[in-house]
Amino acid sequence: MKTLSKTIQATFAALLCTLTLTAQASTATPTATPAATQADQAVIERGRYLAVASDCIACHTTPRGKPMAGGTSIASPVGAIVATNITPSKQFGIGNYTETQFADALRKGVRADGAHLYPAMPYTAYSVMTDADIHALYLYFMKAVQPVDQATAETSLPFPMNIRLSMKGWNALFLNDKPLAPVADRNEQWLRGRYLAEGPAHCSTCHTPRGFLMQEKLDLQLSGAQVGPWYAPNITPHKTSGIGSWSQAELVTYLKTGRVEGKAQAAGSMAEAITHSFSHLTDDDLQAIAVYILDRPAIADDKSEVQRTRFDQGKAGNALAAFRGLPAGATTDEEVRGARIFSASCASCHGYNGQGTKDGYYPSLYKNSATAGVNPSNLIATILYGVERETKDGGHVFMPPFGNQPNALNSLSNDDVAALSNYVLKYYGNPSVKVTHDDVEVIRQGGPQSNLLLLARIGMVVAGVLVLALLVWLRTRKKRPVRINENDWK
Repeated sequence: MKTLSKTIQATFAALLCTLTLTAQASTATPTATPAATQADQAVIERGRYLAVASDCIACHTTPRGKPMAGGTSIASPVGAIVATNITPSKQFGIGNYTETQFADALRKGVRADGAHLYPAMPYTAYSVMTDADIHALYLYFMKAVQPVDQATAETSLPFPMNIRLSMKGWNALFLNDKPLAPVADRNEQWLRGRYLAEGPAHCSTCHTPRGFLMQEKLDLQLSGAQVGPWYAPNITPHKTSGIGSWSQAELVTYLKTGRVEGKAQAAGSMAEAITHSFSHLTDDDLQAIAVYILDRPAIADDKSEVQRTRFDQGKAGNALAAFRGLPAGATTDEEVRGARIFSASCASCHGYNGQGTKDGYYPSLYKNSATAGVNPSNLIATILYGVERETKDGGHVFMPPFGNQPNALNSLSNDDVAALSNYVLKYYGNPSVKVTHDDVEVIRQGGPQSNLLLLARIGMVVAGVLVLALLVWLRTRKKRPVRINENDWK
């Protein structure tokens, strides 16, 4: 539903939760300060719930950091964006914001000082939130969140992306700051699900592909998108490309626990969203979100006509016998290399045949969305970054990272990860997908980068040359001698 843009967002593996400290901060019922009246208490509690639904803590709290104090570096295709301090600190946070300024930041992406936010902050989704909900959030942040007098680093994107004023033009093109239009033939549950999914939960922010200018392609809404190193998959109700084979109950179970046995397990920023956000929503709200998501237009992936659902591919098996007795030289076949790594690092948990454990704690590697889809990003990212999530119903789930630990004995090189990925894909998932050294490097570096930065610079150079040429032409025109026609004096 949401992966890290959060983006976009996410990115967004840096937002992966690692300790229960931040989980406690997101779920604990706040104690209002003395400034809050009795009448404010219910509104503040509503604001707390909305902050959880919006997953504010994901971006604005670092691992082991103080809640909402900012500092998280969010990967984006044009550079790292640092989340700010949103505690009511008057010096470093939003303590001096009026409610109108707070609303403008959430809905329009404009700070109190007039600077424009980047859409890694999902204000394009929050723009649909009601006045009552904005008010509740404002009271919660001002009266229940503890102020933290701590500065955060400034976002420093490369030129010309560091010109925040450019976001004014972007907003004029792509920001819809109008409330959701009424739909006469839908019931209250569907409408509530739409409001949560389109607004606070901002599912579209991660699961909708982006255009050239990083805008959401709304005609392909929820059909899947790359968000940093992770791929937010197609969650439209398409029978093979999306989650059309899921029941409503299965989708609710996934949102509560982060897993559906034999189908999918949440990792990356989606694991964080399950931990801090979805698993704390009421059953009624989860049911509403599921009803709405499963009623969206079904959109097919490329080649969907010839592929089975990504939740129904692969089978138990292995090639471990193929390398017994062979030398361990660097020139051995890639499949043998993958089998060796699988035997040493994966089989002890996922089973020698990839079958997982009976209780599902260690999932099967076949009939698994990470191995059976058309995009291998999540398989690569899982190997590199590991998995961690924690929910009340699903317990604590952990898989160690194997690729981002410098000097660690179990760190794998790009070639190692590619060999392991191809071994797993061949025996348990989609054998038509191949992973290369370069594919792993892209995910290791935080995901694909956009060409927008380069093209923006080229565009500015071209514009500068044209302006210079115009100035030269005007100056030359002024210096040109005026010729007088003799007949003009007659």
